[in-house]
Amino acid sequence: MKTEFSLAQLADPRIQEADKILRACVHCGFCTATCPTYVLLGDELDSPRGRIYLIKDMLENDRPATEDVAKHIDRCLSCLSCMTTCPSGVHYMHLVDQARVHVEETYRRPPMERLNRALLAAILPYRERFRLALFGAVLAKPLAPLFALAKPLRPLAAMLRLARMPHGRSASEAPGVRPAAGPRRARVALLGGCAQPALRPEIDEAAMRLLHRLDVEVVRVAGEGCCGSLVHHMGREAQASALAKANIDAWIREMDGEGLDAILVTVSGCGTSIKDYGHGFRLDPAYAEKAARVSAIAKDVTEFLATLGLPPVEVPMGRKVAYHAACSLQHGQKIKAPPVALLKAAGFEVVEPFESHLCCGSAGTYNMLQSEIARRLRDRKVGHLEALAPQIIATGNIGCITQIGSGTDLPVVHTVELLDWATGGPIPGPVAARQQAA
Repeated sequence: MKTEFSLAQLADPRIQEADKILRACVHCGFCTATCPTYVLLGDELDSPRGRIYLIKDMLENDRPATEDVAKHIDRCLSCLSCMTTCPSGVHYMHLVDQARVHVEETYRRPPMERLNRALLAAILPYRERFRLALFGAVLAKPLAPLFALAKPLRPLAAMLRLARMPHGRSASEAPGVRPAAGPRRARVALLGGCAQPALRPEIDEAAMRLLHRLDVEVVRVAGEGCCGSLVHHMGREAQASALAKANIDAWIREMDGEGLDAILVTVSGCGTSIKDYGHGFRLDPAYAEKAARVSAIAKDVTEFLATLGLPPVEVPMGRKVAYHAACSLQHGQKIKAPPVALLKAAGFEVVEPFESHLCCGSAGTYNMLQSEIARRLRDRKVGHLEALAPQIIATGNIGCITQIGSGTDLPVVHTVELLDWATGGPIPGPVAARQQAA
């Protein structure tokens, strides 16, 4: 794609990057076939290629974002399926991230939209605030149908529909060292994060048990928290940067102290962001080197487990599991085979759905801010999963677990919960509840 940035514009490293990404695009349109919003809506401006044109025009002419541009950028899920498809290596993720910052800085949204986004940014990244908000949301849940009647209030309705009673603080959250069962094979930090401990703390508990059996020492590092991705994808650069820097500082202290072989993440959306810290802070003289060190050892939990193998399987599972590949894992981190191979090694019959490359509609805050599109994507995904007649649905991202779980009665669990169960851990709660109901 030909670009016409001025020399003055190209003096800005961010514009240099945008120029390089834009020039890589050859207009082939392969991305349109795998873009969830284009597949649903059929609008060229709701495809990666269409958004690239909008972003090029906005940045090249240094003009504020308009309502129409904001609408189409907001509809992007950042699922990154387009990057898997693109034959030219267009790094759409970094381009749309830059566009979101520009939209946030130059476009004044309607009052209710600003309020909805501010609420999410003030609550979701902070674990204890999120727990308190969930209590209130569960109480207000009967109001969801009423809020859904007014378009400006639909994000609130979506928030209430997704709300569930939060878990209290789990002992697994507390900072400290969980020793290996035998001679130590590795020492890792396990990200605590923000939303997952309030929604499903048993996921990290399962990961800790499994790692313990594999003779891995697990550290909960004091001072780490939200990875920043939730607000990063809302264009809130300063807030996302502050959250990321807190994590980097906490992990670097541990890396320079007792040392770490890996930083493990059980939320694939967080893993994609942490692996990109090195790029995000490349221009920051105080954090560039530290961020690169952190990104270099960040791994999804299944990516790490694949290097160790599993402990002996205690009971042949034999259950049919539909594996949903989270977009942030298969497209963002290019990890597709390890989770499936691990589940098969644990004795599960693994099946994968039609259109496995398409997003379920979760995408961080997307299922609240773009609830109608998200619902359609969820129903499409659930339909493909249920068509396989599985007993369990497994995935590697809490957002996907919540989103898919809101549209099916099948138990939806994290991959690591099934691996823990197969190797001596407890039956995952949703699976046990399903068995009791049957």
